[in-house]
Amino acid sequence: ASTDGTEEILEDLAARHPLLRILRVEHLPEGWTGKTYACALAAAQAGGDWLLFTDADTEHLPGSVAYWVERAEREGLDLVSLSPGQMVIRWWEKAAIPQIFAQLARWYPFDDVSRPDSRRAAANGQYLLVRREVYQQVGGFESVRSEILDDVRFAERVKAHGCRIFFADGAEWVRARMYTSFRAMWEGWTKNLYWLAEGRWPRGLAVMARAWLLDFIPFPAFVMLAAWSLTTRQIGLVTISAAGCLFLALARRARYSRELARLGFDRRLANYQWLGAGLLGALALSSFCAYRTGQRIQWKGRGYSSALSRKQK
Repeated sequence: ASTDGTEEILEDLAARHPLLRILRVEHLPEGWTGKTYACALAAAQAGGDWLLFTDADTEHLPGSVAYWVERAEREGLDLVSLSPGQMVIRWWEKAAIPQIFAQLARWYPFDDVSRPDSRRAAANGQYLLVRREVYQQVGGFESVRSEILDDVRFAERVKAHGCRIFFADGAEWVRARMYTSFRAMWEGWTKNLYWLAEGRWPRGLAVMARAWLLDFIPFPAFVMLAAWSLTTRQIGLVTISAAGCLFLALARRARYSRELARLGFDRRLANYQWLGAGLLGALALSSFCAYRTGQRIQWKGRGYSSALSRKQK
């Protein structure tokens, strides 16, 4: 039921690539999200021993699918999920996206998720490769049909069944630009951050406090205090406070720069740290308030009840 030209683009591709099959869905059954229903229908039609769920706006580099299928077979992996390299173009992308992915890496460390003896599970729906038999064993996307955070919930089911998960940075294999408008980014992370924080207020408040108190406020506070000190030409508590704010801002920026490098981001994006931290805190607040007050969640032209996933969870 897409109205954004997707069907025309697919028909043009199908004319040049006969293996491409287009599934048209006009009706969304009660209790499903649009994405989980589409994935479930596609899986029922697809052949092969492996299923790769991915997003239309991802760019897969040559050889990526062959490499990961072969590696998964060789290492006995049941589900492989990659976190794509994130293309950021506008200032709000450069500020917010790296901040959010740095936070996700703290909540869901790749090594921890990939360890069989760890209970933590996660996946990124932009690239989710799973054995067909495992997909069927855990109930497929029907088992998470009403979940907003379907990729993480699906990975949790896979790991709970004793199957092996491998979660990794996939910047050298696949990349994506997640959002092309500020509104879409706001709606997307408002939809997801609450569940990524496991719906726990302490986690949400910790993110807001860390983002605003440690990363956002120190730099503008330094500027204001330094300007005040220069204007009054007095060296005292104000000057000392300005120096303390500058030290904290530079220390946090250096730490953030190292985090970005580990996640495959350009270190220069650390220049947007304080702006990104402000946005991260605001997005976390927006997400928690939306779910806790029962607002409808808007995404891809559809409205979802914020109580839908709460009942499932």
